Amino acid sequence: MLELRALTAGYDRRTPVVRDVSLTVKPGEAVGLLGPSGCGKSTLARVAALLHRPDSGTLVVDGTPVHRWRHRAPRELRTAFGVVFQQPRLSADPRLRLTDLIAEPLRATGRRAEIPGLVPELAATVGLTPDLLTRRPHEVSDGQLQRACLARALVLRPRWLICDEMTAMLDASTSAALVAAVEDYRAASGAGLLAVGHDRTLLERWCDRTVHWQTLTPPAERTATE
Repeated sequence: MLELRALTAGYDRRTPVVRDVSLTVKPGEAVGLLGPSGCGKSTLARVAALLHRPDSGTLVVDGTPVHRWRHRAPRELRTAFGVVFQQPRLSADPRLRLTDLIAEPLRATGRRAEIPGLVPELAATVGLTPDLLTRRPHEVSDGQLQRACLARALVLRPRWLICDEMTAMLDASTSAALVAAVEDYRAASGAGLLAVGHDRTLLERWCDRTVHWQTLTPPAERTATE
């Protein structure tokens, strides 16, 4: 289980972005976190993915409290997460071809031998044709690049997926294709999913349950984000 217990986090301790928030995601469950832009959803997602240390509170992953974050977290814990961000061009190295972008986590974890088999398989899963794999980010559309970023998030077969506004910049058909790819992976692997967004219709159709940000925050914090 992924458990966020009474988390407070931000980028300045005097003005936290997230205050005293608790949320759980069970293995195999898809939870949608719904809220307006700027309310703190992305900060919470970064904490859940081990990318941002909270000021207080506890993150528990599969029964183990997290004490170290980012590159200091144990590898077996870091590789349990796959993350897809809202803006693919900010999360992709512009120098890499898409095939190398997808293979990045395999190289980083010493699993180069798996690249020839896994990368084409995942590229096909997310709808990338072989000719696109030889291109660099500036040579493909946002939707094609986001497909590659999703494949990269799945390449280590994570137990937990964090999708932070994954479809916000995409057209309807690409959004549907990416959601379908995530759901196929989740059905096959039993991975848990935290999907962050402000599109109520999408999250309610996609997820097993949807949590509104306002139900997680104290009254004073709700007023600040309304």
